[in-house]
Amino acid sequence: MRQLIFTYLIAALVVSVLLSLWLPFLWWLIVLTGGLLGVALYDARQHKHSLLVNFPLIGRMRWIIEDFRPFFQQYLLETETSGRPISRMFRSIVYQRAKGSMDSVPFGTQIDTYKSGYEWIGHSLSALSVDELDDDPRVVIGGPDCKQPYAASILNISAMSFGALSKNAVLALNKGAALGGFYQNTGEGGLTPYHLENGGDIVWQIGTGYFGCRTKDGHFNELQFAEKAKLPAVKMIEIKLSQGAKPGHGGILPAHKNSQEIADIRGVTAGEDVISPPTHSAFNTPLEMLEFIQKLRELSGGKPIGFKLALGRKSEFLAICKAMKQTGITPDFITVDGGEGGTGAAPLEYSNSIGFPLREALAFVDDALVGFELRERIKIIASGKIITAFQIVKNLSLGADLCNSARGMMFAIGCVQSLSCNTNTCPTGVATQDPKLYKGLNVNHKSSRVAMFHKKTILAMVDILSSTGHSSTEHLNRTHIFRRVDQHTVLRYDEIFPLIHPGSFMDEDDAPKAYQLHLKEACASTFKPANTLAEVNHETQSV
Repeated sequence: MRQLIFTYLIAALVVSVLLSLWLPFLWWLIVLTGGLLGVALYDARQHKHSLLVNFPLIGRMRWIIEDFRPFFQQYLLETETSGRPISRMFRSIVYQRAKGSMDSVPFGTQIDTYKSGYEWIGHSLSALSVDELDDDPRVVIGGPDCKQPYAASILNISAMSFGALSKNAVLALNKGAALGGFYQNTGEGGLTPYHLENGGDIVWQIGTGYFGCRTKDGHFNELQFAEKAKLPAVKMIEIKLSQGAKPGHGGILPAHKNSQEIADIRGVTAGEDVISPPTHSAFNTPLEMLEFIQKLRELSGGKPIGFKLALGRKSEFLAICKAMKQTGITPDFITVDGGEGGTGAAPLEYSNSIGFPLREALAFVDDALVGFELRERIKIIASGKIITAFQIVKNLSLGADLCNSARGMMFAIGCVQSLSCNTNTCPTGVATQDPKLYKGLNVNHKSSRVAMFHKKTILAMVDILSSTGHSSTEHLNRTHIFRRVDQHTVLRYDEIFPLIHPGSFMDEDDAPKAYQLHLKEACASTFKPANTLAEVNHETQSV
């Protein structure tokens, strides 16, 4: 094959020379064929790629096809429901609602309703008229120690940092939040001028790198925090323990996206990878974490303080609950991030195989708070692949009070799922720091789309709620959602995730058996399981 390739290239070069002698304006053929021959000679003599040694020049088609594969697959081969991580069906509904276009579908569902895993909500014969319901339902966040409670929308912008997103993307999202009356979570990259420019409500996320409230050695800076936390635009503060896309791993900002501006905002060195620590330096135990929450509440002037986590080991969350009961200190909200959550950059194994998916994590967190009689004081926010109105009501039924969406909001400002978030080459200017690319993202135009997507999704959610016969999202519970477990079995969520009696976790021996082992492992003075593996095995055998 290699001999044939060189034979054809040499023959083409000879023909090009003869043609240019006869027709001088074809001289460019000599340059073209000569260049191709030069590339083939280089390929045959290099030692890095064996494919190119055996198939000079034409072996390069492999890389060309691989580069264009996501685009061919998405636009030519992908069905409405087969796309990953977000299918075309869901991307399309975001685009349609963001543009204010017709968002109905013809001829019936394209989903296989008899496939295992199919889920639906039960409607009621006593359905209400949608006109009878509030078209902008709100949830008040703020426990007994909160002095400045916040009335949040049911759907908001999930954590996405400036750095992962371009400045125009942050501006568009924030202005959209201001237009629509919902909040934008800053992500762990810190509070920036772009989060404040257009007046949208802000949830300031404090990650392990403490960006924006950071000392020179990377620890928490109380003075910087207090100054920014008291800004009127900052409505709540969220401590990030972990995130669904890379739980147990610090945030990642690749060097090529770490501009001087971002470095100045974060207090780091420009042009270097910024990898946040996996854990906080401000606290080491559940008890210390609650003390830190109380400190932030005081420094912020009494604003709602919460934390975000992807559920890992169940005993660790139960340890936090035990610490709440011991100290009497509770967060105002907990954001539960599912393992299906998105990110700009994460190791493959973390994205695919670490952390609980949202459904199981959300049910457990809700159960734990109910079991310790803490649920009335704490609101739960669900985050992880939430885009449609049904996905909202499903998570509200399972235990959430409100939801966050990241990728849905990204689609609203023009993301086309090119899967280039970590390369700084995002073609729509959403996830890049290249000014030549993000200048194409029109802030005013895209912000109106964010607001429109939010408005129409909330209206769709209210419409679904009216079909269940309920006037408030507070009435949704696990009895409303059905799941096809297999070809012969359909179960309600309350059968899959049995409801917990309030206070049933207070006595470990009387708690439901499924939770007893995790409760015995949990200790308020440490995140790690209190029992050794040998003790756990012994207790299991005894049971």
